[in-house]
Amino acid sequence: MSMLRRRKASENEKISNLEVAEGTERRDDEEEKKEKDGKVMKKKVNEKKKWSCVDSCCWFIGCICSIWWFLLFLYNAMPASFPQYVTEAISGPLPDPPGVKLQKEGLEAKHPVVFVPGIVTGGLELWEGHQCADGLFRKRLWGGAFGEIYKRPLCWVEHMSLDNETGLDPSGIRVRPVTGLVAADYFAPGYFVWAVLIANLARLGYEEKTMYMAAYDWRLSFQNTEVRDQTLSRIKSNIELMVTTNGGKKVVVVPHSMGVLYFLHFMKWVESPAPMGGGGGSDWCAKHIKAVMNIGGPFLGVPKAVSGLFSSEAKDIAVARAMAPGVLDKDVFGLQTLKHVMRMSRSWDSTMSMIPRGGDTIWGGLDWSPEEGYVCSSRKQRNNDTTVAANNETDNVISQTKSANYGRLISFGKDVVEMGSSEIERTDFQGASKGANLTNMTCRDVWTEYNEMGLEGIKAVADYKVYTAGSILDLLHFVAPKMMKRGGAHFSYGIAEDLDDPKYEHYKYWSNPLETKLPKAPDMEIYSMYGVGVPTERAYVYKSTTTAAECYIPFQIDTSADGENEGSCLKGGVFSVDGDETVPVLSAGFMCAKGWRGKTRFNPSGIRTYIREYDHAPPANLLEGRGTQSGAHVDIMGNFALIEDIMRVAAGATGEDLGGDQAYSGIFKWSEKINLQL
Repeated sequence: MSMLRRRKASENEKISNLEVAEGTERRDDEEEKKEKDGKVMKKKVNEKKKWSCVDSCCWFIGCICSIWWFLLFLYNAMPASFPQYVTEAISGPLPDPPGVKLQKEGLEAKHPVVFVPGIVTGGLELWEGHQCADGLFRKRLWGGAFGEIYKRPLCWVEHMSLDNETGLDPSGIRVRPVTGLVAADYFAPGYFVWAVLIANLARLGYEEKTMYMAAYDWRLSFQNTEVRDQTLSRIKSNIELMVTTNGGKKVVVVPHSMGVLYFLHFMKWVESPAPMGGGGGSDWCAKHIKAVMNIGGPFLGVPKAVSGLFSSEAKDIAVARAMAPGVLDKDVFGLQTLKHVMRMSRSWDSTMSMIPRGGDTIWGGLDWSPEEGYVCSSRKQRNNDTTVAANNETDNVISQTKSANYGRLISFGKDVVEMGSSEIERTDFQGASKGANLTNMTCRDVWTEYNEMGLEGIKAVADYKVYTAGSILDLLHFVAPKMMKRGGAHFSYGIAEDLDDPKYEHYKYWSNPLETKLPKAPDMEIYSMYGVGVPTERAYVYKSTTTAAECYIPFQIDTSADGENEGSCLKGGVFSVDGDETVPVLSAGFMCAKGWRGKTRFNPSGIRTYIREYDHAPPANLLEGRGTQSGAHVDIMGNFALIEDIMRVAAGATGEDLGGDQAYSGIFKWSEKINLQL
């Protein structure tokens, strides 16, 4: 028995030892598995730690969106008076808006007010379109949120373009101006144009029956707005109705930007006999208009229009094009950005209304310009304008500004800018052969006319070296003959020798103040109101380019061209002068300062003219938005001083009541340098 017990005990020991061994082996396996799992986890963690470019982009976009929504939440949650409270805490008490101020003075609505919007600020909506525009009936294609640009850009370009032959609607497309005050109160959500002026006028008792937005399709030539939409007739009828229903009180007309030229055309149209004109008679303006208060008027054109038509550029676009060479010229996702912009904008005849007028007589030649001696000073110096003006004739100032020859609107190369006219070797481009196409590729639907020039034509343009206002027209006729042929039927850019010549009865001359007479309305007043103290494009340094891109634009502003010293007016290939960022002082002010001042051949009835300049002061902080003292071309529409001037005239004041001329720039001095027969 004892033997059996020992054997059984030994067997039990073996079993227990075996179990222990198996347990140990299992623990070892488990530990090994845990170790492997740990390594896998570490490997995964290490892999997660690798940060890709996509991760960075997503993180950045997420942060921006989160911050945006957080700020939007705060903005909607805060009291309406909070921004004003913070602004006043930083910069002191804000002045009363003009409407509140004049209401306290007891002023009331008197003369009806007509607004005439400028280029691009009026809304356009779709009435008929192609299949790609399904669902957009009466939706805004221009103005508002601009959502369709992002959703279907090529379709948008197609519907915003006009016919290259007629300058009217392409087949199957009808885009029409939005009507009413909403047509141009805001350009985009939160970006006001006329809204601030309208709100202040409402304080005096104005409403929609005493305010009228003369909306029109700003893409069309001025006469074609009547041909297609009868817009000029509608403006005439509405003004007559407003005068009749307001006790015979004449209207105060407030045009802005290109709307200034449009209304100048209207005043000649309304008194001209039918069918070309409105048949109102020579005394229509005298009976219906108290004052025309022009804001930022490009009376004599703008150099910006030349760079826009020549290379689809302005200063900001040129900088972007230089920072990302080729990007705007390439076919990215089917979008040749600049080419499509050029194709679209060159179909808008209205852009040709702003080509500089008056040639070298007004804008200067190879060796002179009216603004010669202008100092591109700092903001501090600019405010002390009287001191600057007094010192403008010193040798020191002249030596600093000798290279700023604004008469050379386009120069090919910085060296050409600095040469004397006798040193420049020029080859006439007009007789040059345009040669073969730029590429063997087809340009599909991107039509810029450059693809028809050929390398020889491009070389000839660059070899001419320098272009003044007198030769710019020849240049544009050479690079874009089809566009200029169409525009030449609607606009003229010269100076009339004899205004009694019957040829000036044609509508193509009506928007050029140098080729038409003001109406016979001696009691009417004309104001030129514009900002000063903002660097404004005046002349350009260009270079010719070559690229493998299909149908490229062969010329661009040379952003590497800068002046020799800090105070130079040449920066980034652009010469700047005093103005409102878009319209130089010379264009905005010359006619009221000299061309129409007193009785002249352009103003036979002696309509009184006034210069009202508004010195630019940027907003003190972000909470002020676009500011209340801005002189910039669009932001000036919120300038309290300008709004107050308009409201006082609408309430019955005259130019003399406002204090007459208010000038900070050198407009009167520059005007005297222009030798124009008056």
